[in-house]
Amino acid sequence: MEVLTSRVLLRSADPERLQNFYRHQLRLAVAREYPGGIVFHAGNGLIEVPGHMDAEVDGAPSAVIWLQVRDAHATERELRSAGVRIAREPMTEPWGLIEMHVTDPDGRLLIVVEVPGDHPLRLDNR
Repeated sequence: MEVLTSRVLLRSADPERLQNFYRHQLRLAVAREYPGGIVFHAGNGLIEVPGHMDAEVDGAPSAVIWLQVRDAHATERELRSAGVRIAREPMTEPWGLIEMHVTDPDGRLLIVVEVPGDHPLRLDNR
């Protein structure tokens, strides 16, 4: 199987509220808009909030979004000033990444990650 592109679809009981969060609070760039839905750029991935799909049946969001940023602490200040709920402040995990947790209006977890300069993910292993 060859995958050419991918995206995460976030179904919501209130897609307009969720679209507003990703557009105006997180300030993600819009890749495409269509009647009722928006696709956002998220690094090298895409996040789509469709207005034409029902929310998840059990009401509990199952998707988790991982967003890499340059500076987790600066991002925390930016998100707080935009009214985003910080579920957990940035902290260095045992695996060396600096991670912060925020939640979107549907309670979905977003893990905001900073990869420190000395982390193995940044090393050129060629």
